[in-house]
This record gives sequence, C-alpha cells and structure tokens, in this order.
Amino acid sequence: MANASARPATPDLEETAGLSFLTTGDGVRIAYTIDGPDDRPALVLSNSIGTTLHMWDLQIPELSKHFRVVRYDFRGHGASDVPPGAYSDGRLGRDVLELMDWLGIERAHFLGLSLGGFVGQWLAIHAPERVERLILSNTAAYLGPAAYFDKAIAAVLAAPDMTETAETFLGNWFPKAMVEANGPAIQAFRKMLLNTSRQGLAGNWAAVRDADLRRTIALVAAPTLVIAGEFDTVTSLGKSQEIAATIPGARLKVLPAVHLSNIEFPQEFMAEVLSFLQAAPA
Repeated sequence: MANASARPATPDLEETAGLSFLTTGDGVRIAYTIDGPDDRPALVLSNSIGTTLHMWDLQIPELSKHFRVVRYDFRGHGASDVPPGAYSDGRLGRDVLELMDWLGIERAHFLGLSLGGFVGQWLAIHAPERVERLILSNTAAYLGPAAYFDKAIAAVLAAPDMTETAETFLGNWFPKAMVEANGPAIQAFRKMLLNTSRQGLAGNWAAVRDADLRRTIALVAAPTLVIAGEFDTVTSLGKSQEIAATIPGARLKVLPAVHLSNIEFPQEFMAEVLSFLQAAPA
C-alpha cells in the first residue's frame, strides 16, 4: 500500500472520476485510464510536466478508433500520489513498465510530449523490447544547466501557491495572443497547473534536471518520429533536430507551434501521428 503521506490530502472528485489506479513497487499510486477496444494495438500517451492525462483529450476520439489508448498521470501530478523528494527519468520509466505489466501489455507504441518525451527515450533505450514505435514531441534529450532547475525547484517550493508558476508555464507553452485571449484551452491548462502539487512539480523537474540522454539515444532501435515546434521556447527546434539526427532512421516533422503542438495544431498533429503509426513496416 502507498505511504499515506504521499497521497493528496483532499483528492478532487472530478479529477478521479473514471480513473483506475495501480500501486507501484515503491508504494506510489498511479492513476490511469484506457480508451478504445482491447483487441487493438496498445498506445501509451505520456504528457507534459504540469499537466494531467487530460492533456490528450482532443486526441482521444480519433486515436481510440485505432488503438487501445493508455493514459496516466505522472507520480506527483493529477490524481497520482505525490511522493517526497526528487524523481528520476528511470523511476518515471519504470512506472510505465509496471503499468504495462499490470495491464498485460507486452509491447506498445509510445507517444510522449515534453517530459513524456524524456520518458519515451528512456524506455526505448532501457526496455527496447517493450516499444513498438516511438513518437517524441516537443522534447529534448538534455535540458540544462542544472542550476536553472535548482533555482526553479527552490522557488516553487517556497511559493505560497502555483499562481505565478502557472502563468509562466502558460506563457512558455502557447503564443502570446492565445494566452491573452484566455479561451477554453488556456483556462483548462491553467486549472491543471493551479491544481498541480508544488512538491510533484519539483520532483519531476529534478528528473528533467538530471536526465542526459544525448549519447544513449543512439541505441534506440524503434522506428521514431520526432515532432517539433518551430517557435518552441521550452524545448527548442534545435533540441528536436539533435534527437532526430542521433536516433538511427528517425524522421523529423516541424509544426509552426510553440510547445504544446497537440493543442495548437490538433489536426496536423493527429495526421502525423496516425500516418506514422499506421504506416507499413519499413
């Protein structure tokens, strides 16, 4: 059973509705949900830091026609537990492997955006037999320097709430005009951010701080699509270009987006994802 101190003190009933839970080997409860028929190929979606599995809501109606889609909340985020301390890319990757084992999924396609992309790279390096095809969106193999993350972690833990951090994230994720218009998408992501545990954010930031996959992604054998945002200020286009140049045979697609390409350009994003996942084997 998970350590009670790791559980959110007052879970949001709306947040937990329709979710299932897995308790990992280290006692952390991970929230997940599944869409689509059981007999379809499995596709695991892994979202950005500061968001929940609802980051993919726009994609689910189409993806669930073709795949058994598994979404989950990172430890420290959403309806999952918030264990204390720093997390690691390896621990986040093992959370996915434990979830796949729990669901009886031997191999799956994997689509990860931002932090989810770090996890996807780790999985393809350390558990290549579990990854069928890999999509890395708006991510990097390394983000430094460490001092930047140390400062951000200290600041968010010292802050009274997530208000200032939420607005900073929104400004980094979306075009300025989109943030100023404050439409439904911005309101939804602001709510996700405001409800994010500061300890959970700090723990996941530590995973990004300590990850350096620049050399080891050369070992990735899974067919790989890299999706980049032309105007991404979080994980720059150059970061995606480096990944695509290092992973053997990887293909790069650049969308005129900032950071959350699946939200800014949902139709174009979906077209690339489906084309890649449904293509005949090379």
